[in-house]
Amino acid sequence: MKNSHSAVLRLIAVFKALKAAVLIVTGVGILRILHSDVADVLDHWVARLGLDPGNRYVVELISKASDTPPHKIKELGLASFVYAALFLTEGIGLWLQKRWGEWFTVVITASLVPFEVWELVHHPTAGKVVVLIINLAVVVYLLYRIRKEGSGEGERRPAAVATP
Repeated sequence: MKNSHSAVLRLIAVFKALKAAVLIVTGVGILRILHSDVADVLDHWVARLGLDPGNRYVVELISKASDTPPHKIKELGLASFVYAALFLTEGIGLWLQKRWGEWFTVVITASLVPFEVWELVHHPTAGKVVVLIINLAVVVYLLYRIRKEGSGEGERRPAAVATP
């Protein structure tokens, strides 16, 4: 059973590392456009990704991004790095199978769930539903694991050694 728990912890660690990587790339991208014409940069990426430049959502996104003051763009980029650091810390703790990593992941992941629910209620997408379900499953699994091992059920006891 220990090997399956190790595999699950490693899987969660990889998930956290992927989230961190996405946030790092996002943060770099955000900070790169800080001293640029945001509308021009976004128009370039819309064309490069093959998106419809006349799409209502694309136009609205470019408009909102263009109206965002530089200090807010900088704050968003820096916040992306802060969250990436949290996810990397979780991932490293879980990869190394440390108890502090499990607790850290439970606290951080559970504390972000209300924000995910709020975002899902106001801007629902299938991707947000999937991420929320995965995060809830991670919290429930880790709490189960912590509780089970804390009660001694998950620990193997050494066999008694006979003395001559």
